[in-house]
Amino acid sequence: MEWEEFLEPYKQAVEELKVKLKSLRRQFELKKTHSAIEFVTGRVKPVPSILDKLKQKNLTIDRVEELYDIAGIRIMCQFVDDIKQVVQLLRDRNDFEIVEEKDYITNKKESGYRSYHMIIRYPVQTIHGEKKVLAEIQIRTLAMNFWATIEHSLNYKYNGQFPEDILFRLKRAAEAAYSLDEEMSLIREEIREAQVVFSNKKEHS
Repeated sequence: MEWEEFLEPYKQAVEELKVKLKSLRRQFELKKTHSAIEFVTGRVKPVPSILDKLKQKNLTIDRVEELYDIAGIRIMCQFVDDIKQVVQLLRDRNDFEIVEEKDYITNKKESGYRSYHMIIRYPVQTIHGEKKVLAEIQIRTLAMNFWATIEHSLNYKYNGQFPEDILFRLKRAAEAAYSLDEEMSLIREEIREAQVVFSNKKEHS
């Protein structure tokens, strides 16, 4: 497998999607309205992680294109309501095809993980013509992302086999993160108004 050549369309997909999604944020700002998108990040899975994933799924190397998260985009939002708005914005686009949606906010994982996942098929233009690659878009609040980042790090340390006390605390932390989101949602209009005032002051200072 020539990994550099294989991964190039995935890298291109990530870069293009980041530009397009960051442009959405800029459009909110130009309208002087609350942006449903706080920030956007993206990455291409490293080769060792791809090989680990193939092993987990009992897939041979010739089926590597079946992995849907080689290209990953993460969209961070301030409020849970923002996630719904972003999901609808993505559904309304015609520059990629949505293959599957997974709502881990309404239906959280056993671990406490919450996020909204979209698997898309994105067309990349190459010297050999169009190539469609799978990519995963994760949409979550800042609080959800904080929890997921910590859980991801611990997952590497314990290889998914968390000690009972760590598992208990992770679940408690997940509930605390969700409570924070709920509390912030109750005062979101005040927060949004304050942010608009602050933004206007910055522009005129």
